Amino acid sequence: MTRVATNGNFQSALLSLMTAQSRAQQAQERIDSEKIATNMAGYGRGAEQLTSLTSTQARLDGFISTGETVAARLSAQDLALTRIYEGGAGARDAIANGLGAGNITNLMTELGLHYQTVQGGLNAEHQGAYLFAGGQGDVAPAKAATLADLATAPSTASTFANDTLKHKSRIDEKTTLETGFLASEVGGPLTEVFRNIQAFQNGAPVTVNGVTYTPAGAGTLTGQPDADVTAFLKAQLAELDKANAGLTDQTARNGLMQNHVEAALDAQQGQKTALQKMMQDKTGYDPAQAITDLQQAQVAIEASAQIINSLKNTSLLNLLR
Repeated sequence: MTRVATNGNFQSALLSLMTAQSRAQQAQERIDSEKIATNMAGYGRGAEQLTSLTSTQARLDGFISTGETVAARLSAQDLALTRIYEGGAGARDAIANGLGAGNITNLMTELGLHYQTVQGGLNAEHQGAYLFAGGQGDVAPAKAATLADLATAPSTASTFANDTLKHKSRIDEKTTLETGFLASEVGGPLTEVFRNIQAFQNGAPVTVNGVTYTPAGAGTLTGQPDADVTAFLKAQLAELDKANAGLTDQTARNGLMQNHVEAALDAQQGQKTALQKMMQDKTGYDPAQAITDLQQAQVAIEASAQIINSLKNTSLLNLLR
C-alpha cells in the first residue's frame, strides 16, 4: 500500500510556492530594469562578452570626456590667439596710419592700448589656469604689464614666466596631440617689437636686423616724424608683419587641431551609439515577455497557496480528532 506523508506534501507545496515567488521577483526586476539580469551572474555564458563590451564603453567614455575637455581648451586658445593678433594688427595699423597722416602725436598712447590687448591674450585663463604658461598654470606667463615695464626689462625673454612644457592630450587609442602653446613662442616676436619702440621712445638706440636706429633724444615718437623716425617705424612695420604672420600660422594650427578633435569626437560618439545598441540587444528583455512571465508566476503562487491551504484541511491529525 502506498503511503502519503502530510509533511512531504507540505514541503513539496512550499518549495513550489518559493520557486514561483522567485520567478515573480525576477520578472518584476526585469520589468523595472528592462534588462535580463541585474548582475553578470544572471547572464551566464554571455557574461564574458558583456564584460568586454562594458570595458570598451568605459574606454570610449573616457576618450569622449577627454576630447570634450580638449575641445573646450582649444576653443579658449583660439579666442586668446585671436585677441593677441588683434593687438598686433592694431599696432601695425596705428603706425601705418600715423606715417600716412604725417603725424604720430598719439602713437605711443595707441600702442600702449594695443599692448594691453596682446598681454591680455597671453595671460588668458581657462578653468582657472593660464593657457600659455606651460606646466605652471598658476603663474601669469606675460610679466610686463606696461610698455614701460618692457623697456626696463633686461631682455624680451625675461618678460615671460612660462616653462617649456607644452600641454599634450590623448584623444583616442593611437593619437596624442600637442595642444598647448607657450606665451614666449606665441607673443615673443610681438613683444620684441613693442619693447624696441618703447626703448626708442626712451632715447635708446635700437638694432633691428643688423641696422641700428639712434633717436635724437627721448620722446621723439610724437608730432611729425622726421626721416630717422620714419625709417625706424617702417622697420617696425616689417617686424610686425612677420610677427602677425606667425600668429596667423599658430591660430591656423590651433584650428586644425580643433577640427581633428571634433572629428575624433564624432567618430567616438558614433561608436558609443552602436555599442549601446549592441549592449541593449544583449542585455535587454522584452517587456511583453516579462509581463507574461510575471503573470504566470503569480498564477503559480496562487495555485501553490491553494494547495498549502488544502493540505492544512487534509491532515491526519484532523481525522484522528
